[in-house]
Amino acid sequence: MDAIDEFDVQILKQLEKDGRMAYSAIASTLGVSNTMVHQRVSRLIEQGILAGIKPVLDEKRIGYDWGAFTGISLEKDSDSNRIIEELKKIPEVTECYYITGIYTLYIKIIAKNHEHMRKILYEKVDSIPGISKTDSIIELGCAFKRNIIL
Repeated sequence: MDAIDEFDVQILKQLEKDGRMAYSAIASTLGVSNTMVHQRVSRLIEQGILAGIKPVLDEKRIGYDWGAFTGISLEKDSDSNRIIEELKKIPEVTECYYITGIYTLYIKIIAKNHEHMRKILYEKVDSIPGISKTDSIIELGCAFKRNIIL
C-alpha cells in the first residue's frame, strides 16, 4: 500500500469538512486539477483509506434516544465470526469491535426508548446461540465524535 502524501491529507481534510464538496471546489482550494482530485479520491477508496462518503446521522433527531455499549462474552471464541454475522442482522447494532479483557466483542446499540432497548438486548442479542453473557452500559449522550485528525 502506498503511503498518503500531503495532497491526499489536504483532500481528506476538505472532505472531512463537507463530504459532498465538489471535486472542482477541492481542486480550486488546493490549486490542483479536477482530474488529480478525482484520481486521488479513487485511489484512496481503492486502498481502503477512504471507506466511502456517507451521511452522518444524528440518531436522536430521528427518534433513537437510547444508546448502549455492550460487552459480549462467548461460550467459545471460535464462534465469533458466526456471532458477528448474526449481530449484523440486527439493524440497531451499529458498531462491533473485537476487544481484549473479559469480553470478546463490544457492540454499540441504538434504540428508540428503554422498552426498545430491552427487546433488542433480551430478544435479539441474548438469543444468539453461543453468547454466554452480556453487560451493558447506557450512554447518556455523546460529548463528541470524530475521525482521526490528520
